[in-house]
Amino acid sequence: MASQDMIQDMILEKSLGIDEASRTKKRGKAGLILVGVSGALLAGLYAVATPFILPALRKVCLPFVPATTVQIENVLKALKGRSGTLIDIGSGDGRIVLEAAKNGFQSVGVELNPWLVWYSKLTARLRGLGNHASFYRQDLWKMRTHPFQNVVIFGVPQMMSPLADKLLTELNSDSRVVACRFPFPHWVPHQTIGEGVDMVWVYNMDTLVTINGLDGLDG
Repeated sequence: MASQDMIQDMILEKSLGIDEASRTKKRGKAGLILVGVSGALLAGLYAVATPFILPALRKVCLPFVPATTVQIENVLKALKGRSGTLIDIGSGDGRIVLEAAKNGFQSVGVELNPWLVWYSKLTARLRGLGNHASFYRQDLWKMRTHPFQNVVIFGVPQMMSPLADKLLTELNSDSRVVACRFPFPHWVPHQTIGEGVDMVWVYNMDTLVTINGLDGLDG
């Protein structure tokens, strides 16, 4: 009887040992899966967040703040009667460029964030505007604005003065500049449209006036 009990205990212990080893093995696999998933999530988070963080590390931070519906309407009002080429500096998710393309402009958006550039290109294709709206990942300080008759800029205060110098050097006399959210500090606008955060400032390069006097471009 004692020997039978001993045999049963041995069988039970062996069975428990197998079960425990199985559970340990499963826990090990689960741990590896968890580590793998966590690593993938962190890598994905880094990939998504990096383009948004990097602009803040640059000399001039140009954060992505989507244009409001009213702001887009004000930009289109500022461009009424105009045609030709248009560039949106800091185009974000492309909504200004796409609306301009719908209104007959050959439109280009430049943006540093590669995810926003990809999203803008996809949206243009889905809306059938791929032939009229183009998007590029480009540093505005390394590009030329000379080919464009219309310029839209979503800037921040610290970049407006150096950008004004760049535009004065590069744009033609028939160009129009529309500034959103922040005006050029030393330029007198030809017109303002809207109010508050939706206000836009309109500047005609041929009749441009600065706070120091008349500085319109001759051609």
